Parts: sequence; structure tokens; C-alpha cells
Amino acid sequence: KERSVTMASLRSVWRAALPAVRRAACSGGIHHHAGVTWRASLPALQCVGSPPARSMFIQTEKTPNPSSMKFLPGQVVLPEEQGQGMFFQKGDRDYQRSPLAVRLFQIEEVTGVFFGRDFITISLSPGEDWQFMRPMVFSILMDFFAEEIDVVSSEPVVTDTTILEDDDEVVAMIKELLETRVRPAVQEDGGDILYVGFDESTGIVKVQLAGSCQGCPSSSVTLKNGVENMLMHYIPEVKGVEELDEDLAQSEREQREFEESLKRGQ
Repeated sequence: KERSVTMASLRSVWRAALPAVRRAACSGGIHHHAGVTWRASLPALQCVGSPPARSMFIQTEKTPNPSSMKFLPGQVVLPEEQGQGMFFQKGDRDYQRSPLAVRLFQIEEVTGVFFGRDFITISLSPGEDWQFMRPMVFSILMDFFAEEIDVVSSEPVVTDTTILEDDDEVVAMIKELLETRVRPAVQEDGGDILYVGFDESTGIVKVQLAGSCQGCPSSSVTLKNGVENMLMHYIPEVKGVEELDEDLAQSEREQREFEESLKRGQ
């Protein structure tokens, strides 16, 4: 109850502030170009001991999923050595590897954060209004990038499409296609697709959707008409693609890790 009262109070503050924000947009404090680009500078809110106030452009793009929005801060978000993309959900065990994800998840309505090479896709609980959430996200992003710290810890990362020594030829080809053909196209809309596993007995590739693709009404069409057709065309052993939810995907990963540890112990 205490938390909901706090969020309700924040919403009231943003509603009351909207007229002033719109006036500032006309006077040069904040610029909003065709509903896409914001330029924000908050010198009046600078505290003693905090980094100097700075101005930065953050572009926003709508995605096919109304609950997700794509933010482009105009600089590298995820370095090349960290892979093509990284997805965190509230409740994940490893999201604390990202100081930025930790801050964004402090907003109660934020349920998912996806980092691409030069963008961040943030997902809200269904039914939440971006009109009130967007200024809060802007504030967190501006403060974070002003501190110039890494979005994710720089430890070496083995991604879902990293080809491992014990991957057979079929699995290696699936991972390569997902990484080089499918993922770049999906990330254009602020989403991502994660490899979970391949069932040799059925020919089914198991994947998890992330970012704006998660919960998107058109995701099933993307999987069937795009991903599935491509994999089946290039890899005869693939008979279909199945999407797993977060719990099933995590269970599959843990099972695969357990089996791989048994192989290494032999």
C-alpha cells in the first residue's frame, strides 16, 4: 500500500507538471520534435556533490508492442564485446550485473529492460501509460549516462548464441542464423530473440522473445513467417520453432547447463 501511494503521488506530480513541461518545450528547455526526440537539461535539480548538469539528446521510437518503448541515447549502450543484445527481467538473478537495469527496475511499473548496441528497450506492465512513465525513465537515463559508468559489468559474457565446443553442426548453424540474420531484424523494432535449445528428436528450436517482442500481438506471425521459415529453409533438420515463456526458458537453460556439466565431468 505504501508503495502504491508513492507511485500515485508521483503520477499526480507529473500530471501537475505537464503544462510547465510543454511551456518549457516552446522556450527551449525541453524540445520535442514530432513526438520523437527530447533534449533535456536539468541544471535546476543539480545537487551538491553530484556530476555537473549536462544536456543530451534521447530519441524515442514506438515499437509494435504498445507496452514497450525504444530509447536511443545517441551513444554506445552495449559494447561489441558484450554481444548483440542483453535482456533482463525483474526477478532475474543476474540483472544486478547492470547498474542501469537496477535503477530502471526501481520504477515499479518497469518489467523488462533490453540493451542493444545503441538503444534501450523498456517494457512496462500491461495497461501502464507511457505519458507518465517516460519522464521518469528520461531522468534515470540522463543521470546514469552523465556518470559515464558501464551499462553492464565488463566480465566476459557467454551469450545465448555463442557457439560452444560441444555444439554439433546443426546447433551451430541455428545459432549463427539467429545471430547474423534474425537478431538484427528483430532488434530494429526494439526486441530480441534468444536461443534456448534444440530438440533433435522433434526438430523443434526453442526460443525466448525479449524486449518489445515479448507479449507483442504480432510475435507469433514473426516466429512462423520469419524465423521458422528461414531456419527450415537453411537447415533441413529444423521442423519448427517454439516460443517459451520466461519460466520454461529458464528451466530449459538450467537443464542444459546441468547436462553439459555432466559431460564435462565424464
